[in-house]
Amino acid sequence: MSSKKTPAAMTAEGLAQAAGEAMNSFTEMLKSAGSQPFPMISPTTLSQLQSEYLEQATALWNASLQGEAQPPADRRFANEAWSSNPASAFVAQMYLLNAKTLQKMADQVEAGDKLKQRVKFGVQQFVDAASPSNYLALNPEAQALALSTQGESITRGLQQLWGDMQRGHVSQTDESAFEVGRNVATSKGSIVFENEMFQLIEYKPLTAQVYERPLLLIPPCINKFYILDLQPENSLIRYAVEQGHRTFVVSWRNPDASCKAWTWDDYIETAAIKAIEVVQAIGGTETIDTLGFCVGGTILATALGVLAARGQQPAESITLLTTLIDFSSNGILDIFIDEQAVQLREITLGEKAPGGPDLLKGQELATTFSFLRPNDLVWNYVVGNYLKGEAPPPFDLLYWNGDATNLPGPMYCWYLRHTYLQNELREPGQLTVCGEKLDLSKIKAPVYIYGSREDHIVPWDSAYRTTQVLGGKKRFVLGASGHIAGVINPPAKKKRSHWIGKTATLPADSAKWLEGAVEHPGSWWTDWSGWLAEHAGKKKAAPKSPGSRAYKAIEPAPGRYVKQKAS
Repeated sequence: MSSKKTPAAMTAEGLAQAAGEAMNSFTEMLKSAGSQPFPMISPTTLSQLQSEYLEQATALWNASLQGEAQPPADRRFANEAWSSNPASAFVAQMYLLNAKTLQKMADQVEAGDKLKQRVKFGVQQFVDAASPSNYLALNPEAQALALSTQGESITRGLQQLWGDMQRGHVSQTDESAFEVGRNVATSKGSIVFENEMFQLIEYKPLTAQVYERPLLLIPPCINKFYILDLQPENSLIRYAVEQGHRTFVVSWRNPDASCKAWTWDDYIETAAIKAIEVVQAIGGTETIDTLGFCVGGTILATALGVLAARGQQPAESITLLTTLIDFSSNGILDIFIDEQAVQLREITLGEKAPGGPDLLKGQELATTFSFLRPNDLVWNYVVGNYLKGEAPPPFDLLYWNGDATNLPGPMYCWYLRHTYLQNELREPGQLTVCGEKLDLSKIKAPVYIYGSREDHIVPWDSAYRTTQVLGGKKRFVLGASGHIAGVINPPAKKKRSHWIGKTATLPADSAKWLEGAVEHPGSWWTDWSGWLAEHAGKKKAAPKSPGSRAYKAIEPAPGRYVKQKAS
């Protein structure tokens, strides 16, 4: 290409410079924030990327001058307003070229794996935020809507922006359309036990007979339990009850200032172990079936490890859904965890914080998880809510997603350090919890382990590694979709699929397991139900009333605790 600076080349060169400056801003930010060596890109690689960029930018510019520019195949630019406006089509094309160039530069950073992943994550956050679709001045669709509505869309957008500022988060659904206990978390039941940390819900039987061993579900404490009971047609809780299981669920208290000193040991001893003991007493059985979801699974495994150290094996079976036990590598969440980050949390939220322990606010957690998928969970709603003035439609799952929960600082800091950072839960004798040395291989109950193939929070191969830790007979099943949609997949919907190994062999390498797995259409729930029935005991008449003489009904489900909002 000629060295003479034509207008097209000058324009492309200016954009290349802007892209380079954007990358530099992120690496400088990481340099000032981290203790690792400053990342670099080799001059040869950088020169090649710049040459490729100039060539492609020039081609786009020339196509635009000839009226041939078309918006890319990207849903953010799918509206006709982008293709009917040559300038907007060119802006969209250049944006994606800039984004691709920045991502290539991030891929070529010469640094340790974790720092490189941080650079890539930072660049991706910038790229997603910088989309021209996110800005009224560059979004022809929003501009056309403003003109056609005589500015009403802008007015509605500003009203919704003000409402979200008061709520403290970007609305993903019409929150006024839902109420816990009215149209979400509606399965009939009673609170049969409560202490300062949790309420225990027993659900009303839907069958004349129930299995003799009750089923206890421990959901994650970083969310509310009703993800397992959104609507009757997609409720895992209702499904378990319909299958004849006497079902109990832990409903966590949403911690407030009075709870800020709670520790991981408190969650194990005062909550998980206590729930196990109460269900044993109400059911009148020595053993019970147990299920843990996400962090709830980590809590359940820890509690059973403590009880195993005490010579107790209360679980007849264990189900772990998208649960981490071996934290060797955990996808995108790994980039947030290092010694410096954990120490920062410990000195601001932990037991040794100068001002005393504090709460990790639920909205901070919710925002973090949303920005793991920013286009779907942030910018999509910024554009719709504010630029177009379109109120988001009612969606039960997104209502639950926005119903935040706080976490006590000491509990959260312990969890970060001993699992994500130091990965000690899998190591026999490495951790002491509730005064006991943990060895999870001493848990002898059979285990059903489920992972979701597109899970970005608990990657399926991370969930699979649990097969190499626990001591009992294990079954691994892989479901389609992500962290929530993969789990909440009722059979009646006839959606998605799942994979089961041809044999009971579980090699250490998850990829080898997948090579020998067979895909089955539909939900994994039916496979799990058959497996669980094998461990639930004989059938007996369903109880006529909840609880027992020692544990009487306190109030109807879903109870008070789940209705507490994060402050």
